[in-house]
Amino acid sequence: MYIKRFLEFTLPPGQSCFLWGARQTGKSTYLKSCFPNATYVDLLQADVYQSYLKNPSRLREEILAQDNPSLIVLDEVQKVPLILDEVHSLIESQKNLQFILCGSSARRLKSTGANLLGGRAWRYHFLPLCYPELKTLEWVRIFNHGLLPSHYVKDNPQKSLAAYLFDYLLTEVQFEANLRKRDHFAKFLEALGFCHGELINYSNIARDCGIDSKTVRTYFEILEDMYLGYFLTPYRSRINRQTIQETPKFYLFDTGVANYLKRYEFKEFRGSEAGKSFEHYIFLELMAYKQLNDKREALHFWRTKEGYEVDFIVADQAIEVKIVPAIEKRDLKGLLLFGEQHAVKLNVVCLESKKRVMSFNGQEVTIWPVQNFLDTLWGGDFWV
Repeated sequence: MYIKRFLEFTLPPGQSCFLWGARQTGKSTYLKSCFPNATYVDLLQADVYQSYLKNPSRLREEILAQDNPSLIVLDEVQKVPLILDEVHSLIESQKNLQFILCGSSARRLKSTGANLLGGRAWRYHFLPLCYPELKTLEWVRIFNHGLLPSHYVKDNPQKSLAAYLFDYLLTEVQFEANLRKRDHFAKFLEALGFCHGELINYSNIARDCGIDSKTVRTYFEILEDMYLGYFLTPYRSRINRQTIQETPKFYLFDTGVANYLKRYEFKEFRGSEAGKSFEHYIFLELMAYKQLNDKREALHFWRTKEGYEVDFIVADQAIEVKIVPAIEKRDLKGLLLFGEQHAVKLNVVCLESKKRVMSFNGQEVTIWPVQNFLDTLWGGDFWV
């Protein structure tokens, strides 16, 4: 089953690009569909990988031997960092050539000081399925299966999720980050399932895993470099010093992966765990919109030391996510407090059936049914 993807890019003549994204998001399928006549080099194939690893200049020799080559796709380019020197040389000497450099991890390239083409290549991101790519919002499926295309369409994704996490992911992390003790990272993943979306307590995670806090920080950075998760940093305000200023949260890149690590399987769309996954899903939609539309503003959360909180702050919008069918004032304490201190628009994404506006002491709060919110977001009328 092929799902048409939202991302569209047209490269001007002579322009190359990186396409970054986690494994199994559908990068290769997408590129083969969009560019069927390109020359493909798949570095996941063992013989291809070994040949270019031993002799990166082979790429230049093979391309120059072709008649009028134009577009070359290098898949999993991070596996052979030195091949980027050859790409750079070809871009400089062959002005008609274009490269799409597809990768699932930037960590190895960063750590080896690899040639990232000095700004000559544009940058795109490829993500799990997002709202415009789904026909309907099947919440239990979204939470249990996740939004990696191959997992989403399966009737029973549990074995695929297990294989993704504990076969592929552990092996890739060990390769990309040169980990000596794979079992420590496996314990970290299990611990992450229970603190996902919460304020990160590095010391507690380190104690649970039997490792030091520095290693825990490194593990989080590995996930970020492999496009498997995002740090969400606190909103810094000079107005109120009684807020969380430094400690971030961390969200995994996929709802199914997060809930599998949490060992939670949903039977229905209700309860506290569903509320957490609902918040996670809205975060991922905001991140997808940001990355696919080249929005420069960062996402943040806001939280006071007394526990008042706003889930997401972006540009001039504050967003609270609630899994309730009817919003009441008691659901808005953190949002209203933030609105008293900052000139922003206040929003709640929830399960109500109709959009409406509530008013409290001159503060207006827009109540969004979730599908209405997503239509407005992806229509370009919310995050302008």
